[in-house]
Amino acid sequence: MRRRITAVTAAVLSALALTIEPATAAPRPPDRVPGDQPLPGYTIDNPPLEPLPVNGRPTRVLQGVHEHAAYTIEVPPNWNGQLVMWAHGYRGATRVLTVDPPGFGLRRHLVEQGYAWAASSYYANDYDVQAGVLSTRALASHFAETVGRPSKTFIAGVSMGGHIIARSIEEYPGLYAGALPMCGVLGDHELFDFFLDYQVVAQDLADTGSYPLPPDYVETVVPQIQRRLGLDGLTPTAPEPANGLGRQFRDIVIDRTGGARPGAAAAFAYWKDYLFGLSSSTPGGTLAQDPARIATNVKTVYRPSTPVDVNRTVQRVKPRDPGSRNTARLTQIPAVRGKPSVPVVSLHNLGDLFVPFSMEQRYKEDTARHHRDGLVVQRAIRSIGHCEFSPDEVITAWNDLVRWERDGTRPAGDDVLDRRAVAAPDYGCRFTDPTARSTGTRPLFPAC
Repeated sequence: MRRRITAVTAAVLSALALTIEPATAAPRPPDRVPGDQPLPGYTIDNPPLEPLPVNGRPTRVLQGVHEHAAYTIEVPPNWNGQLVMWAHGYRGATRVLTVDPPGFGLRRHLVEQGYAWAASSYYANDYDVQAGVLSTRALASHFAETVGRPSKTFIAGVSMGGHIIARSIEEYPGLYAGALPMCGVLGDHELFDFFLDYQVVAQDLADTGSYPLPPDYVETVVPQIQRRLGLDGLTPTAPEPANGLGRQFRDIVIDRTGGARPGAAAAFAYWKDYLFGLSSSTPGGTLAQDPARIATNVKTVYRPSTPVDVNRTVQRVKPRDPGSRNTARLTQIPAVRGKPSVPVVSLHNLGDLFVPFSMEQRYKEDTARHHRDGLVVQRAIRSIGHCEFSPDEVITAWNDLVRWERDGTRPAGDDVLDRRAVAAPDYGCRFTDPTARSTGTRPLFPAC
């Protein structure tokens, strides 16, 4: 059972972020466009944000365009002199630039604590981490010029914003005092490796040689794969595939996304169809449009290897763009080296397969290799949705980060690398909000 596969696609996302560029060039906005205007082809949608009352007085809200990116700044009346930069997630291929305020109740919590915050649209959409890193840095400078120089600047955000955060604290050491990435792409390129894995392993087990992908892949080929692997009708409450090939596929996916852990079978059933949809790309486009060009499975070991020895039969795919894969430069999909110099508190949904829990494991390994893992605290949340956090989970993590940065008291976290610990029935209970037990996907986990 040997399939020839010449290329792999892995289209991204609907809560991360991508854009555009060749392997080595760092695309900068053209000088001919004034900085208070978006780049050609983009428009801005940044409606007025209503100020929040703090102790009976309104916050000060500033909005505008800086370095081609829309922005919103909010300063409380009792500003404590500190700033929080908010990094949003993936916008898709839309050419409308939008701004998010901090989510999960964090906006109100920050201004009530006296923190100002600032959020950028970035100068480009798609999966463009470079745009996020540069635009967030530019906005921090703009804040210092228009409001005042903060005594400390933190950075927080979600999804692709986590990728932006992890690279930002390495790109600008000394700028940020602490970081709060949530549901973040902390494993950088390995996210796209996983999207590659999902397609080629499923096709290998189903014995469908459909690469390069035909235009009707999702409509025609994927249903064949689903039938052959016994995945039809799978639901999070009835997650058992109908045959051994399907069970092997599920178990390989679980292994590649963080290993055996509570809620993993339900998570596979929840995400299985969506992950097949992450298979289109724009060949010949930019790195952000065609992220599959950096993906590889050349050295990947798939477990379990029965009933089919997938490690022998699966097509091995080299990155089509090894320059972008291996460069240390800031690109649209840059590497994260794992060298933070400030405290990092990270939250991740245990059952998220869109940005899998394995992202935390890769980041932990990277930071340990550089002897920086003491600066990283990671917390597993027992939910399956992408960025599915309660306000209490986020605000608690924020408060712990601030206390750590201020007092040097390292907060508690979960061990993400001990497979036995991760597989324990109560893993993730410690930092999961018990009052949110009945919301979203949380009922799919046994009660703690």
